[in-house]
Amino acid sequence: MTTLRQKFIEEMVLRGMSERTQEAYVHQVYHLAKHYHRSPDVLTEQEVHAYLVYLAQERHLSASSINQAVNAFRFFYLHVCQRKLELVQTAMPFGRRAVVRPQVYSIEELEKLFTVGCVHPRDRALLMTVYGGGLRVNEACHLKVADLLGSRHQMRVVQGKGKKDRYTILSPQLLHELRQYWQLFRVTTWLFTAGVDPQQPMLDSTAQRIFNRALQRACLPRRGGIHSLRHSFATHLLESGVEITAVQRLLGHTNLSTTAVYLHVRQERLGQVKSPLQLLDLSLLKPATR
Repeated sequence: MTTLRQKFIEEMVLRGMSERTQEAYVHQVYHLAKHYHRSPDVLTEQEVHAYLVYLAQERHLSASSINQAVNAFRFFYLHVCQRKLELVQTAMPFGRRAVVRPQVYSIEELEKLFTVGCVHPRDRALLMTVYGGGLRVNEACHLKVADLLGSRHQMRVVQGKGKKDRYTILSPQLLHELRQYWQLFRVTTWLFTAGVDPQQPMLDSTAQRIFNRALQRACLPRRGGIHSLRHSFATHLLESGVEITAVQRLLGHTNLSTTAVYLHVRQERLGQVKSPLQLLDLSLLKPATR
């Protein structure tokens, strides 16, 4: 590891950034340096700006990906290279994010996913846990056996996104499924373990592969990866009448506007909505004449 990278990581650690954010920022600066075949600390602001244009126009990256690069470069040049922030800000404007509605699975599709798609007890327990608790994949992979509070029907999420702890639902059905899973595998610390090392938690990529395999077996369409189970959890709660503020707390959202994106109506439900015109008694209405 170079001295420059080590200092970069130390600065992020001092400011409490998560490991995933650290990895993403290092990845962005590494590819900036690789693009020019030079150390990133000697690049000019014009070169950094040209690289962002390259990401947008030639690589066609999304606004969110470019914004991540912007944040990484701003942090690197401010805290590692001690360059004036206002100069970096003028070189790297933020991109506009597209509004993307979460895609969800219906109740019938989820039943098929858990029954037909999951042939291994571990796979079914994992995917039911992600959906049943509305968890992010990293939160599910880092669940510990001690985080299951069966008597309270709650799961404790420790240091989720934003380094926040929260509690979410542990339904009786999921609790029964996890007890059966535990009887088979007798896990001690991590609820879902890595295949090569049972003392380590399952990798996020492993959970994603499990989800993809289950979709294939169940002949279901892909709708944005395993995170779509969390989207489905939130949407189904709102559709069943749960208050949006309660859903916000279960998901661990700081801002209510983040949760409000789930207020969209599923397309198949639109066809079930009846016009209020049907409530009127129009039996005395005279037929139209010309």
